[in-house]
Amino acid sequence: MRASVFVLILLAASALPAAELRTHAERSAYRETGRYAEVESLCKQFEHSYPEQIRCFVFGTSPEGRPMWALAANANGVLTPEQTRQRGLPVVLFQGGIHAGEIDGKDAGFRVLRELLQQPQKLNPLRSQVMLFVPVFNVDGHERFAAWNRPNQRGPNEMGWRTTGQNFNLNRDYMKADAPEMQHMLDLVQAWDPLFYVDLHVTDGAQFRHDISVQVEPKYAGDPGLRAIGRTFQDGVLAELRRGGSLPLPYYPSFIENDNPASGFADSVSMPRFSSGYFLLRNRFGVLVETHSWKTYPQRVDATARSIRAMMGEVARNGSKWRQYALAADAAATKLGGQPVVLDYTTGPTFRPIEFLGYAYTRTPSEVSGGIMTRYDENIPAVWKLPLFDDIQPKLTRTAPAGGYLIPPTYAAQLGPKLARHGIEFITLRSPRTIAISEFRAESASFAKTPFESHQTLTVSGTWAAANAEIAAGSLFVPIAQAKARLVMALLEPEAPDSYLAWGLFNNHFERKEYMEDYVAEAVARAMLKDPAVKAEFERRIAEDKAFAESPQQRLDFFARRHASWDTRYRLYPIRRTETIIGP
Repeated sequence: MRASVFVLILLAASALPAAELRTHAERSAYRETGRYAEVESLCKQFEHSYPEQIRCFVFGTSPEGRPMWALAANANGVLTPEQTRQRGLPVVLFQGGIHAGEIDGKDAGFRVLRELLQQPQKLNPLRSQVMLFVPVFNVDGHERFAAWNRPNQRGPNEMGWRTTGQNFNLNRDYMKADAPEMQHMLDLVQAWDPLFYVDLHVTDGAQFRHDISVQVEPKYAGDPGLRAIGRTFQDGVLAELRRGGSLPLPYYPSFIENDNPASGFADSVSMPRFSSGYFLLRNRFGVLVETHSWKTYPQRVDATARSIRAMMGEVARNGSKWRQYALAADAAATKLGGQPVVLDYTTGPTFRPIEFLGYAYTRTPSEVSGGIMTRYDENIPAVWKLPLFDDIQPKLTRTAPAGGYLIPPTYAAQLGPKLARHGIEFITLRSPRTIAISEFRAESASFAKTPFESHQTLTVSGTWAAANAEIAAGSLFVPIAQAKARLVMALLEPEAPDSYLAWGLFNNHFERKEYMEDYVAEAVARAMLKDPAVKAEFERRIAEDKAFAESPQQRLDFFARRHASWDTRYRLYPIRRTETIIGP
C-alpha cells in the first residue's frame, strides 16, 4: 500500500509542472494574453520544473528598466553558448513580440516548449538542437497595454504597443541598432550564433482565408550555397502546416496597390533593416512568420505553434548538416574581395497568375473618404485570380574591395562599437601610412523631407575614384576577408540602402558649409569668363539646360565650383576603400 501511495505521489508531482506552466492565454481560452510579469514567472517556473533541460536568463535591460528574459532549452542539458559550440549543435532562436501587439509568438512559444518537454525523449527535437526563446523582445511596448492597440486584429482583448518606450520600431533597427533593446539582441545573437532566427509576427491588411505566411532568406539572396537550403526548409515547413489544416503562403500577402486585391502581390528580398533581410548577411537564415490578423487569437496561436514545431522538425532532421553549410558559407565569404556583391534587390515586371483564397468583396466610392472603399463578405468564400510578381533581380551591385574599408579617427569611436556589436572584425592602425585608396564622391545627394526612426535618411549616387592618401594613426581598417563580408559592405558601401550613410550618420559631409556672396561671385564670374574654355562651357549649359539658364543661383554656382575657395571635401564620403590588406 505504501509503495502504491508513493508511486501516486510521484506521478502527481511529475504532472504538476504541466499544470503550473500553462499561460494566462490558455487559462482564459485565449481571450486574453498575460502581462510581462508572467514572462518572468513562467521563465523561472520552467527552469525550476526542468532544471536539466531549461536555463532561464536575462540578456539585457530595457530603457524603462525591465529585464529582457530568454530561455535556452535542450533535452541533453546543452544550455550555454560554449556548450553549444563544443557539441556542434544548431541553435534556433524564436523571437516573439518585436511588435508587442502582435503577441502570438509569446503564447505559442511557451505552449510548444511545455509540450516538447513532456514529449518522449527519443522523439524530442530538442535532442538535436538548442531552442533559444525570447518571449517578448519589445518589453516596454508590451506593457503599453490597451484594447485597441491593434485595430486591424482579432484578439486578444488587450495587447501591447508596436514600438518601444523610446518609440523605436525594432523591426527597422537591425542595421543601425539605435535601440538599447536591439543592442542587447545583437549581443545575444553574437554569443549564440543561431542558425535560424525566427521572427514571429501578425499581419495587417485585407480579409482572406489564408492563415499564415512563412518567408525565409537566403532563398533569393545571400550565399548561393545556402539558397537551396532556404527553399527546402520553407517547402518542408509549408507542407507540415498544410497537413495541420493551415492554408500557408510562401510570401507576405500585402497588395501591391493598397486596399486593392486585384493588384496582386509581389515577393521580395527585405532590406537588412528587417530581421528577414539581416541574417542572410551573416550567412544564417532569417525566417519571418506572419499569422493573419483577421483570424481569431486561438487560431493564430495554434498556427504559430504548429509553425514552430514544423521548423524544429526540419532542423532536427537536417540542422547538423545545414550548420556545416553555413560554416562553409562563412569561409566562402572571406574570399569575396574583388567579386561583385549584390546590395539591393528589386522585383521584376514579369508575373505568374495564382489562385488566392479570399472572400467576395466590393469596391465602391466612399462618401466618408472620397476615395474607393473595399468591403469584404466573410460569409462568401471566393477564389481570387491575381498576379504574383516573384521575379527577383539584383538592383544594386558593387565590387568588393580586395583589401577593405578605412574609417578615419574622427569616426572610429562612433563606428568601432557599432561594428563590434555586429561581430565585424577590424583593427586600429597604430601608425600613419600613405597608401593607394579609392574615394567616393556623390554626384547627387537627396535628403529625406521627413524624419524616419529619428534619422534624416540620405540617398546618394556617385563613383569611387583612385587616389593616394595618408591614413592617420587611429584609423580603423575593416578587412573584407571575413565571414561577415556581406554585412560589412551593406553597412559601409555608401549607396547600399541601409548603410550608415543612408541612415544619415554622415549628413554633415553632404551639406554646404561655406558660401561665396553673390556680389563676390559676380566678380569672380566675370574674371573666369575671360577663359575661352570656361566661357564656352557656360554658354553650352545655358543653351542645353533650361533649369540652369533660368536659375541665377545655379549660374553663379557654376563659377563658385571652379574657384579655389570651393570646398573640395563637399559630398566626399569620409570612409575610403583600399585594395591593400593592411596590418596595424
